[in-house]
Amino acid sequence: MKFGLRHIRYFVAVAEELHFRRAADRLGVAQPALSRAIQHLEQELDVVLFNRSNRAVYITGAGCAFLDGCRSILNAVEHTAYEAQQVHRGLMGNLRIGYTDMAMGGVLPTLLKEFQARQPGIVLQPHHHVTNAQLQKLDEGELDVGFVTGPISRVGFEQEPIQSERLVCVVYESHRLAGKDSIHLEELTNENFVHGPAKDWQHFYSCLIPLCRGSGFVPNIVQEAYNSAGILGLVACGMGVTVLTESASNSLTDGLVSLPLEGVTERLHTIALWKSVSTVGTKSLFVDFLRRNSEEKNLQVG
Repeated sequence: MKFGLRHIRYFVAVAEELHFRRAADRLGVAQPALSRAIQHLEQELDVVLFNRSNRAVYITGAGCAFLDGCRSILNAVEHTAYEAQQVHRGLMGNLRIGYTDMAMGGVLPTLLKEFQARQPGIVLQPHHHVTNAQLQKLDEGELDVGFVTGPISRVGFEQEPIQSERLVCVVYESHRLAGKDSIHLEELTNENFVHGPAKDWQHFYSCLIPLCRGSGFVPNIVQEAYNSAGILGLVACGMGVTVLTESASNSLTDGLVSLPLEGVTERLHTIALWKSVSTVGTKSLFVDFLRRNSEEKNLQVG
């Protein structure tokens, strides 16, 4: 059948007005052109859509059946066009976000919740990965924004600081240090440590290892776990102690004690990282949100 969206719009206008001149005025077309379009439509469908007289226009039963479908088509087209515009503006679509344990244990949940409330049309797709894995997925275009352990110096990427955390020691409750209010790092010299694998946690280790060496020892890592929950579980079993960020102490299970580290001023930084190119759509909105959030925090501090 050789008719298009224009014919459908013309037909709906005539069906709703039941008057060719008024329908033509509504559409902004000449009445003869409108009449020819309706005649062409009837010929293509091989049905009579309107009964015409000198005084009135009446829609037929076939016309009524056709009208319902035409309205659905126009609604679908308008909705599809609206969605395309929203996606183009970044107001609809998916946003692939990488995160570390430290990021999710800190301010990231609040950030994501606030952004989702502001942009309900964007579907957030969080993925847990260590920093190295996120860097690779950002390179390959499999993530839009990564929340990684910094600092990161990477050509072709932009970043925004998200949080800065103190380090704490976590021990099991029967440990000899558990009763203290705080400890010095050198008190852990002869302790067994539980941590993540060096190849996956190298960005965390780049902060921890120099601190320990500055206190005269290298941590003796006897057990490894992939994430913070696993590390804390092994510590709770009495297999060793660990040093994590302060956010880890916000949700300690029974049997664990968090101890501040006296004299340790170094902090672990979480940054948002994304490719400089193609910052459009949903990613552009999210980046703008992160930057405004940082500016507001700086204003509050100032």
